[in-house]
Amino acid sequence: QVQLVESGGGLVQAGGSLRLSCVASGSISVIDSMGWYRQAPGKQRDLVATITSHGSTNYADSVEGRFTISRDTAKRTVYLQMNSLKPEDTAVYYCYVRGAIATWGLRRDYWGQGTQVTVSS
Repeated sequence: QVQLVESGGGLVQAGGSLRLSCVASGSISVIDSMGWYRQAPGKQRDLVATITSHGSTNYADSVEGRFTISRDTAKRTVYLQMNSLKPEDTAVYYCYVRGAIATWGLRRDYWGQGTQVTVSS
């Protein structure tokens, strides 16, 4: 059993900031990558940012320069600092983890339940 719990979503005006957090707990013991995806109503779920256990990052073009992903591997926590928010950033943000219950185990993708981010114009 693996649990991903997101927090930090809310309502902000355009130009504002939010910081999302996600904690991975349960049986997962090896994490290759953590990150954030988002899904707006009627849209597909798209990548926002990911970070590997070694610290390598990847960002969607739409958030590059505005969002920053970071992690604390010891705490199995990933963060997303979102600055200069735009109305088009409005979506449910989902935490993502790729990992396994053991080094020799098969890697799997895990998802949190999501946290709502709403940016008003």
